[in-house]
Amino acid sequence: MDSAPRFKLSRLFWIGLALLVLGTGPLLAIGAAASLGLLSDPNPNPIGPGLLAFFTFWPAMILTVWGLVASLLRYRRARAS
Repeated sequence: MDSAPRFKLSRLFWIGLALLVLGTGPLLAIGAAASLGLLSDPNPNPIGPGLLAFFTFWPAMILTVWGLVASLLRYRRARAS
């Protein structure tokens, strides 16, 4: 008697998620720190983290969705056989 296949997220999903966190994290951290009053400037202009978020957001989203779809297809294929 075979056990049911386990759902496992693909490596592409994890790479996309890591890219999303590492790419947008600094900008979100600066924004959160500014809104909490932890920075001397209440309205900072973080150009470097903004560019990093700009160039990594869409590739990260594409990899995350692609990895999720690949995981779902692999799981359905394993369940069907």
